[in-house]
Amino acid sequence: MVQKFIDGFCKALNVVIAVCLAVMVVLVFGNVVMRYGFNSGITLSEELSRWLFVWMTFMGAIVALREHGHLGTDMLVGKLGPAGKKFCLALSYVAMLFICWLLFSGAYQQAVINLDSTSAVMEVSMAWIYAPGVVFAVLGGLILLTELFRLLTGQMRDEDLVMIQESEESPHGGADKA
Repeated sequence: MVQKFIDGFCKALNVVIAVCLAVMVVLVFGNVVMRYGFNSGITLSEELSRWLFVWMTFMGAIVALREHGHLGTDMLVGKLGPAGKKFCLALSYVAMLFICWLLFSGAYQQAVINLDSTSAVMEVSMAWIYAPGVVFAVLGGLILLTELFRLLTGQMRDEDLVMIQESEESPHGGADKA
């Protein structure tokens, strides 16, 4: 049930990310045209684009965490047996959960501190610029707890114990296969 919720939520996040990107493109391109063509501009273009970029980055990080899309290295873990891989994966989940807690507490404190401060152009509470850190920490923590539960209950296959995404620039892919 939690897996279905997370999967559905990540699909919705992909749509929101695409909308944020489209709005950013329209705002920035429109601002450039207005400045060079008509010697004016869209006042909130720069600030809103920056805010959308921050939100889009954190939402993309949630989706990448769910899809195991972050880059990593398996130099050490790849040489371990299944028990060593499980231990390292559990240890990494615990470390990432701790980082999520640190991010949550820091972003939450900043949001509370800046709740009454407003942005220069849009005059919106500055807490909104720190809110994506809180959202990521909560949702990322939920994803990590779900994955840790799957690992500890034996629901994870041995092939899934090394969760890295190979870089397209990796020297291992093309040189040996030619």
